[in-house]
Amino acid sequence: METIQNIMVCVTQQKTCERLIRRGAQIRDKYNGELFVIHVAKEGYHFLGKSKDGDALEYLFEKAKAYGASLTVVRAHDVLETLKKLTEKNNIDIIVVGESYENEEKNVVRRLEKKLTKGVEIETVPVEQKEKVS
Repeated sequence: METIQNIMVCVTQQKTCERLIRRGAQIRDKYNGELFVIHVAKEGYHFLGKSKDGDALEYLFEKAKAYGASLTVVRAHDVLETLKKLTEKNNIDIIVVGESYENEEKNVVRRLEKKLTKGVEIETVPVEQKEKVS
């Protein structure tokens, strides 16, 4: 077994969170670390997009629990700074994020990378492609 490493999965939308949590669990199992599922909502916004907060949070809690992860959900003025602090607090080695459609300048993943302590790795999970019907 590899060195213990802690994994943080950053989720933003209900429909994509399970595949990200699943990937985080695969990495956790390989490295024998802990899995943290994190969602930071900007103050004034719904937690998971347009969905009802209660339903969205219950869904997220169930998915995190199913994969043996701890769940942290917070509202913050500065989302990136909050993610950085959670990374440090939980001794995170690998962050799992979903693929971003933002251009390079606005890309939240690139901006987060610049804030993080050296040595923290970010794994981007590509958007699942629908299988082609032949």
